[in-house]
Amino acid sequence: MLPEASEVGISVYDLTAKKSLYTYRDTKLSRPASTMKLLTAITALSRPDADNPFRTEVWHDGVIEHDTLQGNLYVVGGFDPEFDSLMMDSLIEEVITFPFSVINGQVYGDVSMKDSHYWGHGWAWDDTPEAYQPYMSPLMFCKGTVQISVFPSAVQGDTASISCKPVSSYYTLTNRTKTRTPSAGKFSVSRGWLENKNNLIVSGNVENRRIGDVNVYSSQDFFMHTFLERLRAKGIRCLPDYSFSEFQKDSVSVRMASYNTSVQAVVNQIMKESDNLNAEAMLCRLGAQFTGGRHISAEDGLSAIRRLIKKLGYVPDRYNLADGCGLSNYNYISSELLVAFLKFAYSRTDVFQKLYKALPIGGVDGTLKNRMKKGTPSYKKVHAKTGSFTAINCLAGYLKADNGHQIAFAIMNQNVLSGREARKFQDTVCDILIR
Repeated sequence: MLPEASEVGISVYDLTAKKSLYTYRDTKLSRPASTMKLLTAITALSRPDADNPFRTEVWHDGVIEHDTLQGNLYVVGGFDPEFDSLMMDSLIEEVITFPFSVINGQVYGDVSMKDSHYWGHGWAWDDTPEAYQPYMSPLMFCKGTVQISVFPSAVQGDTASISCKPVSSYYTLTNRTKTRTPSAGKFSVSRGWLENKNNLIVSGNVENRRIGDVNVYSSQDFFMHTFLERLRAKGIRCLPDYSFSEFQKDSVSVRMASYNTSVQAVVNQIMKESDNLNAEAMLCRLGAQFTGGRHISAEDGLSAIRRLIKKLGYVPDRYNLADGCGLSNYNYISSELLVAFLKFAYSRTDVFQKLYKALPIGGVDGTLKNRMKKGTPSYKKVHAKTGSFTAINCLAGYLKADNGHQIAFAIMNQNVLSGREARKFQDTVCDILIR
């Protein structure tokens, strides 16, 4: 059943009986794609401080006299990848409860949690402006992307109507669409990404409602521009622009507002929807917890994963870790290592409960929603993380066999140009294991 000209590494372990059931080239190094997210999440969830939320805060360093803040205002980023438009409004609502309407100082964004590398090691430059490759920053707003909804006109040949979320003057919109006009070309959403421009361009034929997502250049500027814009809309007068500076907390500093996102919410998105940003945010936070420092690099988080690899009895230098989400082609691990992490997670109730809850369920939700359909042995019995990009297709997680045993498994298909064939192979393997 293995697709022609392809390779695979397989590892299967019976967690109930505590024995290996099957291996095939399980030590072969393979590119994991998004199953790399399992290593990131399991390492992060195993830490003593794993439950600390992702936090975005607003502070000031001055005093309030009459209706004026005599001092600076800081928005301190904690790399919350789920921070959206409603959360932005909530943060601002807290700020305006303070008795001032004028800021006689600067408004700063603090992005000192992470270094200035906005992409992961080995990420493809021409994958921008795809929404799955955001510009990363400790201050993220709506995942650094804009969702564009396009509706055809009632009149053929007319320009389609467009709405964008979130609303912000940070980007501009160019509408080159035509309603039910095939000669207008294929529908597309893009921007001037080669010049790092944020002019969103929607073009082509619109037959029915279409939705497209596009990333925007410089997530930290997207956040701060929109924050300042909405702060002014609430009647706060301040300087026309913002800057970036590291906040230094002292005895006179006052925390004005904060917004927390739970770790479970971030992990759910990592696993169910294979969210690259959430995985990189988790890696950055892992690095900060591991080192206790700021200006964190991806390497700091990867060092924490390597330490767990060593703790599990494996040699970190035999693998190559490049990012936290698997988007990089420089990642090389094995199905044996994936199963070792799954076994470790299963041995830790606190880790397993969070991870298992977040994993896609065969035929039900997430990236397995359209696989392992009702009527197949795998339906609802597989909880696993998918991973795929060109010629790579992986699946790793847990399944419950018909004899009631809990099984950990990893299937890493390589060199398969047909994702459909690779998925069919994996689903069949799962069916066999369950039976």
